Amino acid sequence: MLLVKTVRRSAFLQNAALLTVTSLILRTVGIFFRIYLSNRIGAEGMGLYQLIVSVYVLASAFAAAGICTAVTRMVTDALCHGNRRTALAALRAAVVVSIGVGVASALLVALAAHPISRFCIGDMRAVTALRILTVSLPFMGVSSCLKGYFMARRRVNVTAHAQLLEQAVRIAVIALLLEGGYAVTVAAACAVVMVGDVVAESASCLHLLSAFRRDRRQLPPQNETGVTPVMATLMGIALPITVTRYLNTALHTVENLLVPSRLSRYTGSRAVALAQFGSLKGMAMPLLFFPASFLSSLATLLIPEISEAASLDRQEQVKRAVARTLHLTLTGAVLVGGVFYLYAIPLGQLLYHSDEVGCILRALAPLVPAMYVESMVDGILKGLNQQVSTLKYSLVDSALRLCLVITVVPRAGMAGFLFVMTVSNVLVAVLNVNRLMTVTGMRFRWRQWVVAPTLAVAVAAWGSGTLQRNVLLAACPPIVAVALGILLLCGLFLLLLYGCGCISKQDIAI
Repeated sequence: MLLVKTVRRSAFLQNAALLTVTSLILRTVGIFFRIYLSNRIGAEGMGLYQLIVSVYVLASAFAAAGICTAVTRMVTDALCHGNRRTALAALRAAVVVSIGVGVASALLVALAAHPISRFCIGDMRAVTALRILTVSLPFMGVSSCLKGYFMARRRVNVTAHAQLLEQAVRIAVIALLLEGGYAVTVAAACAVVMVGDVVAESASCLHLLSAFRRDRRQLPPQNETGVTPVMATLMGIALPITVTRYLNTALHTVENLLVPSRLSRYTGSRAVALAQFGSLKGMAMPLLFFPASFLSSLATLLIPEISEAASLDRQEQVKRAVARTLHLTLTGAVLVGGVFYLYAIPLGQLLYHSDEVGCILRALAPLVPAMYVESMVDGILKGLNQQVSTLKYSLVDSALRLCLVITVVPRAGMAGFLFVMTVSNVLVAVLNVNRLMTVTGMRFRWRQWVVAPTLAVAVAAWGSGTLQRNVLLAACPPIVAVALGILLLCGLFLLLLYGCGCISKQDIAI
């Protein structure tokens, strides 16, 4: 038993390390590629691109949302009980559903590209890009099913390779077309980016299919007789998640389409509004979530682990895993928030040559703990079969956001939209955490998880900021001074928490 536990722990650590490294590579490359893209197409182009992506995400919610988690949970449960046939049947059913819905979504968007561009996006330059992106929807659905399967098999190396391949193909295709002179207008640039996405999604899907054909021969033999009916179970898991994701995505898409028009009422210019929207969604937000690599990897791996523990009625194991995850998430998120608050302006200048991006980063920095916790706890709740609760919270949040966007943004501009984001993220984080505490029977440890990290990051930020202003900026180039200041802040933060006993070796040992 001890040997099995040791092997499982070692596998979990290896998978976590692999996903973390992959995520860091992808996010790093993604950040620099967005910098390159913003320099080529400008803030207005990034704003239009983000609006097109909003429609893309809405269409993909039909084909992919919920399927990955459903496949992971069903395959995990089936293999845990020695039922190979049910595991494969669940995957086949999911693929059939995803292809059908993906094709239907693609046809709908392609046929409605003109009215969507005219009445929803408010810019006819989006028509070509919308039609191009529809080709990738069936591929995305199948990829989502296969990723769920490989997560259940604890073979994250396959999904990591697929993600790396997808990003490499995307960047190569887009850069080749941009440098080849195919993006002479904003509309052409957005179309070029969509071509890169289509080729990348199809390449990733083919890689996953090839890996699955090899992996199915290594599945454990069938130990049970018969095949458990899978479609009803699949839909029971996937539908609430899909409805949650789709309704949430639909409302967020409406919100994203409304924000530039509401901003333009405040600024008096559609181009300025699009540029501000692009600075927020296309530049600041990806940078804000860049440090979440380890946390997102941990959340992905926790779904099959927590699902299996819950399936075997190991409640104490679930409680310990969830408590440790919340502790690490909040500690890391408070540190990230402190870094962005102190170094927002120099980061905006160094990466995007924009004080506006820096101001947005500083305004959103205190929200980082709520953002990270919301994302992490959402994944844990789905692993505990609480997707209906997340649906209710998402609907309440999205409805509130829409009302605030309509009423507040025209009067306060970008400051008003940042206020909307603050209310939304805090509300959903509180609701999700409260539900998690209720389901697991845990207590929220305010002193260890929130108060101590906040005090530690304040002291570390004071020390780092003082040294940077008085020593580093005078002795080093700006980029080196910022990097050393961030490293010093992180080091002081960890030393303070370790010294006061708020983190230990056991806290970071899986």
